[in-house]
Amino acid sequence: MSTGQWIVLAAAAVIVFWMVGGYNRLVAMRSTIGEACRQLDELLLRRTEAAAALAAQARQALAGEEGAIDAWQAASTASRKAADALRARPVNAELAQALVGSESALAASAARVLALLEQQQAQLAAAATEQLAALRELDGRIGFARQVFNEAAKAYDAALAEFPTRGLARLYRFTPAGRL
Repeated sequence: MSTGQWIVLAAAAVIVFWMVGGYNRLVAMRSTIGEACRQLDELLLRRTEAAAALAAQARQALAGEEGAIDAWQAASTASRKAADALRARPVNAELAQALVGSESALAASAARVLALLEQQQAQLAAAATEQLAALRELDGRIGFARQVFNEAAKAYDAALAEFPTRGLARLYRFTPAGRL
């Protein structure tokens, strides 16, 4: 083999190794997003269960506010469905936006019910008061998990935007991740 052929062969080997390394890096970053999504989903599931238990106990204390409780539970169900869809494809930006929208509706309906519960706290059973505190704690943890998800998505999107990886992303159809 001539020197020119060795140079071409070495350049081809470098390109192949770069492509394999870049692909593995993007896959690892997508896996990080998936893990962050699983952690967030677990907290969202726990919040849904806590909200359902609290709503069941709050119906007596808020006898005249069944509509608010029903709206809260409907929004919770919609949020759960959006979280399930995102769990299946955590890098999908449209699914992330759907979860953001459902979380906004849930926050509005939950704020109303929680405010009503605080006004009627003397009539609530001790278990309901504990569930209310647990729900508030879960909301803080969900905020942190959402931040972890967004940081993983931001790092992934930054890797997609870098020069050499940008071409590889097009080749393997890697798409930008959505943010929560």
